[in-house]
Amino acid sequence: MLVQAYNLMVHGFLPFLLLSCIISTNIHACKQTERNSLLSFASTLSSPPLNWTSLDCCRWKGITCDQDGWVTSLLLPSKWLKGVDLSSNHFFGAIPSSFFQQASNLTSFNVSNNNFTGGELPLNLGKLSKLKFVTFDFNNLEGALPPSLMNCTNLVELRLENNTLEGDISMLDFSRLSQLIKLDLRVNNFTGTIPVSLYSCRSLKAIRLSKNHLEGQIQAEILSLKSLSFLSLGGNRFTNLTWAVKILMSFKSLHTLMLAGSYEGEGMPSDDDMVDFDGFQNLRRFSLAGSHLNGQIPLWLSKLKNLELLELGFNQITGPIPSWLGTLPRLFYINLSNNRISATIVLSNNNISGDIPTKIGQLQLLQELYLDSNNFSGVIPDQISNLKNLEVLNLSMNLLSGIIPSSLASLNFLREFNTSYNNLEGPIPIGTQLQSFNASAFEGNPKLCGVPLPNKCEPNKCIDADNKNNKDEGQWASSTSMVLYFCCVGVHSRILGSL
Repeated sequence: MLVQAYNLMVHGFLPFLLLSCIISTNIHACKQTERNSLLSFASTLSSPPLNWTSLDCCRWKGITCDQDGWVTSLLLPSKWLKGVDLSSNHFFGAIPSSFFQQASNLTSFNVSNNNFTGGELPLNLGKLSKLKFVTFDFNNLEGALPPSLMNCTNLVELRLENNTLEGDISMLDFSRLSQLIKLDLRVNNFTGTIPVSLYSCRSLKAIRLSKNHLEGQIQAEILSLKSLSFLSLGGNRFTNLTWAVKILMSFKSLHTLMLAGSYEGEGMPSDDDMVDFDGFQNLRRFSLAGSHLNGQIPLWLSKLKNLELLELGFNQITGPIPSWLGTLPRLFYINLSNNRISATIVLSNNNISGDIPTKIGQLQLLQELYLDSNNFSGVIPDQISNLKNLEVLNLSMNLLSGIIPSSLASLNFLREFNTSYNNLEGPIPIGTQLQSFNASAFEGNPKLCGVPLPNKCEPNKCIDADNKNNKDEGQWASSTSMVLYFCCVGVHSRILGSL
């Protein structure tokens, strides 16, 4: 039954595709929801008015209802439709090619988020010379892209993502789509390399080919796409990451580069590789996550002053977290999860421990900070409390020690907080939103206490047990060296000094 806008089905086929001139006689009044849906649909059409004015939509020309007043079919022959939007409904079955035989004026066709199935896209789709916008995403379409689709020379946007389309796209003749601005083929089963002909589409601004089975490496011909601003190639089988970065950094307008999971097991492009680096000056989003990349976080990333999002999680990155992260003024999201980054610096025959860089507190726009599953040591820096916009703080599964700073109470926007499986101790700061998080956010720290953990903190006793029975206070005070013990919110801190 139809309860959503444009929910117009006939035996699983797109009802308006029927081009007959049948006019039904309806007895039962239509549902109000059906009437509203039809009126919403009519408002999207570029054709002449449909004269749907009476209260009973079951009596409108071209409408068929069942005995309960639900619309079951819509017939719109010879209406010179120019735009059709039937997205987000429950259509299923194959898309009949008969519709496109008499839709020569169609400029826009959108059936996204339905349940269409079947083989290849209709072959006669390529006969629609005026077609500009094609949207078939989030269906269950199968088969290969028909070469005839490349005859739609006025195409501006082609969206086929989230289907099960397949085939080698290397040899398709994209070069005829000179008006194409946006191409989205992500989450399918396409194989082959990035089509060289695609580099002839000089108007392209956005390319999304992620989560397919493409391979090979990026070709220098891609530099002909002067307007390219969005490139997503993640989840494929590309090679030579350093070469790709050197090529892509030449794009002046590129603001999003997503390469996650596409360069399995390669090395992070190092400073030695990028010695003359001066590109990516407008890059705002950069992802190299999930590729098991090795090496350290390179210094050349510090030159990306417009960077807002940096994803390096789920790799094999080692070495210290660089303090220059605090110098990127627009950075609001960092994900370094599941690496081997360590804040411990080892100099021969020493074991010098360092903290998470305090300069991280300079990232005033930072909203999400993921440092979990690493080897960070030292304490949680108070400077994190300077990140007033912080919504996510994940420090779990590291080697952090000491207390949870009470200054974190000033982080009023936290929706996710996790310090589990470290070596933290003492009470969880009281009277803050930290008590609102589940106990799992603190587990694996046996010396932590207080709400929301079940173990209560012992009363604060500022008494030096080692000196309680010392009767000779003068001798203790005149000692050349002394040990002072302070009770600090239940945690003993030892300070050594000389007189």
